Amino acid sequence: MRARMMLTTADFEDAAREALDPVYYDYVAGGARDEVTLRANREAFGRLNLLPRILRGRDKRDLDRTLFDCPMSMPLLLSPTAFHRLAHPEGELATARAAAAAGVVMIVSMASTVAVEDIAAAARTVTTERPPALWFQLYLQPDPDVTEALVERATAAGCAALVVTVDSPVLGLHERNKRNGFDDLPTGMACENLRNLRGGEPGSVRQIAMSAELSWEHLDRLRHSTRLPVLLKGVLHPEDARLAVEHGVDGLLLSNHGGRQLDTVPATVDLLPEILDAVAGRVPVLLDGGVRRGTDIVKALALGAAAVGIGRPVVWGLAADGEDGVRAVLELLRGELDHTLALCGATGVDDLVRDLVRPGFPGLR
Repeated sequence: MRARMMLTTADFEDAAREALDPVYYDYVAGGARDEVTLRANREAFGRLNLLPRILRGRDKRDLDRTLFDCPMSMPLLLSPTAFHRLAHPEGELATARAAAAAGVVMIVSMASTVAVEDIAAAARTVTTERPPALWFQLYLQPDPDVTEALVERATAAGCAALVVTVDSPVLGLHERNKRNGFDDLPTGMACENLRNLRGGEPGSVRQIAMSAELSWEHLDRLRHSTRLPVLLKGVLHPEDARLAVEHGVDGLLLSNHGGRQLDTVPATVDLLPEILDAVAGRVPVLLDGGVRRGTDIVKALALGAAAVGIGRPVVWGLAADGEDGVRAVLELLRGELDHTLALCGATGVDDLVRDLVRPGFPGLR
């Protein structure tokens, strides 16, 4: 770890900015177009106040939660982020070991720079009270055989759930990347989950295909082809949330892709109550986007999220100090979560309810 004192996720971002090639920093840090949504995700948490209870009498807080038969040491998971080897030579291997050590779920990106089998093997090298838990994120491909091959690969590697990203009929436009001329991975890196897929040429790496023609029928085909739980990531409209439940999904990850797809969509935490009302408790709703503090986690859980995901802070930790950096980010947030619960008079994460959160004035951060 660098000599500086790392007290916040923002400190890890500062360290990562120094460590990374500026082009790669911009790739991770940036968002779509004017980055309105990127900023909104953070600002929305600042507009929510916590209204604590007192004299509730509990020395230790219970942070554990189980989702889709995956026991978690806290309701925090690693949202899928691509290309970890841009941040550190070990890439997703280091991230997986850190997640396993912390007892949290890592959602492996379809666009990871290490194959899911190797990521799973790295996670299994860590001895903890809980078995390592991996979920797998994928984009539905126009060729259903490619989707099925990816699902087979993730299932064989031991992934416990599928997280299907549905907010990307086309890729978002990142003006930072355009200005930097960053449009491809450096030599020696590839999307390894698309290498040697069934039906492809030996050694070849398929391209991730985005298609505006994808429909609920493609989701139905996936739903009927796997026994794994299927979550949709990127549902923002309440009517789509209702439709998703009708089509048999097992959960939703409320996400605006970290502000990287359609700019000016609302912050996810602002949408959470509407989405929860739409699904009416039929499936768990998780949330990512802008989570940087333990207070953010408590606010999302109190509003009704089953768990929250973090993306960029994981990459900042990885760039700053590899596996140890990711572990430090996770333990920092665990400590902030526990501290916030104590100050709110909560006995644990299951003690959080909506009346703990109030709309307020923008916070100073």
